Amino acid sequence: MKRLLTHLIATTLWVMTAHAADKPNIVFILADDLGWGDIGCNGQKTLTTPNIDRMAAEGMRFTRHYAGSTVCAPSRCVLMTGLHTGHCRVRGNDDWIIPDGDVTVPSHLKKAGYRTAAIGKYGLGKPLPDDDPARKGFEYFFGYVSTGHAHNFFTPFLIRNGQQVMLEGNTVIPGSQNGTWPGTGVAPADGRKHWAPQLFSEDVQAYLKERGAKKDGPFFLYYALNIPHANNEARKDSPLGHGMESPNYGEFAARDWPDAEKGFGQFIRFLDNEVGRVMDTLKATGMAENTIVLFSSDNGPHQEGGHLSDFFDSNGPLNGIKRDLTDGGVRVPLIVWSPGRIAAGVESKHVSAFQDFLPTVAELSGTPLTIPTDGLSYAPTLLGKDGEQKQHSHLYWDFNEQGGKRAVLKWPWKLIYLNTNPNAKNKGKPKPLQKLLFNLDTDLGEQTNVADQNPAIVAELEALMTSSWTEPVAQ
Repeated sequence: MKRLLTHLIATTLWVMTAHAADKPNIVFILADDLGWGDIGCNGQKTLTTPNIDRMAAEGMRFTRHYAGSTVCAPSRCVLMTGLHTGHCRVRGNDDWIIPDGDVTVPSHLKKAGYRTAAIGKYGLGKPLPDDDPARKGFEYFFGYVSTGHAHNFFTPFLIRNGQQVMLEGNTVIPGSQNGTWPGTGVAPADGRKHWAPQLFSEDVQAYLKERGAKKDGPFFLYYALNIPHANNEARKDSPLGHGMESPNYGEFAARDWPDAEKGFGQFIRFLDNEVGRVMDTLKATGMAENTIVLFSSDNGPHQEGGHLSDFFDSNGPLNGIKRDLTDGGVRVPLIVWSPGRIAAGVESKHVSAFQDFLPTVAELSGTPLTIPTDGLSYAPTLLGKDGEQKQHSHLYWDFNEQGGKRAVLKWPWKLIYLNTNPNAKNKGKPKPLQKLLFNLDTDLGEQTNVADQNPAIVAELEALMTSSWTEPVAQ
């Protein structure tokens, strides 16, 4: 009997260990306001991104991937909840929150046996308590909880597991805070000891090395940087004279560029180095072959803090920037890397979006979802099973700023509504609704509005637009 019990225990442990090994670690690196054209493998000519390009060469590059929104908070909500902006909780950068009981990527993976961590810019709505990441399923957190707080790269404090961690030597100019938000403001010349992105980098490395040493089950790491976003509080009030605030201009210091563009170039260099460090650490700790790394951006390129998006052609062949629903505002890079699991050098034209991430990790973890989402798992595409890949009937966006905008994409047709808010005024008068229709197969830059020539297609997409939106649920 004792021998039988010992055998049963050993067998059970073997099965549990084998099952855990089948669940890949998942790392999602999210850039903030990185444009489609800001990386080399998407055509960037001036700045170099050798590590991101290496990630694409050793993995899979999606060329038709879309962010959840055209600004930070709603886009991140779509990523974490699998619901597009016609259904999700956070539909703008104003006051919206996700209730604690809603299913999120970390809460789902935690139930699947994953360790869960978020490092960097959280920003899943506002106003949020400092322990909101834990409420949503992250067992470890270090960074900014509030979106506004993340604008200050030399903040006096960051949040670790619900508690403020003071950064000695970082101060703000009195009166420069954004309203009453703690931690925001402009750092004086002598109050810039700790640059937040560098602190995030060190924390990510420590976390990965700890997981590699302990090997205590699969993990999900959400590494959400706050660059190349601008420090919007700074602008001309900054000692630098702009909001692209890095500790120095590095290799770009001698370039004949405006200082804001030198700062932007240094952001891209730091971001690219971070991608390389993550891949290299996974290899050094023996975790690379059982880890899937994803790299993307929360929306299109910005034009803030003194930076001009055209300076480096940040949207490439696309039209529009952050806050636009043309592809320049919402089509973003997606690169996925996992040596031995994902084929190298593959370019996928599969139409995908942020709402697909939750269904994808559910399938990869072998733990079915118990809630409906607007997403479709792209795991079949990642694993080379294209014949099993389901396709979206359409993608949808709703954006409530700038008079209101809505868009629906049924490839290759994209319908955009402008001035959808009847209360938005233009010199005392309501703005007229505009309808824009583009064929992305023939007009990638969305230059020619063909709505008048295609009334049947407009009517079909209008019906999808209407059916995709529901009234926000009271929170």
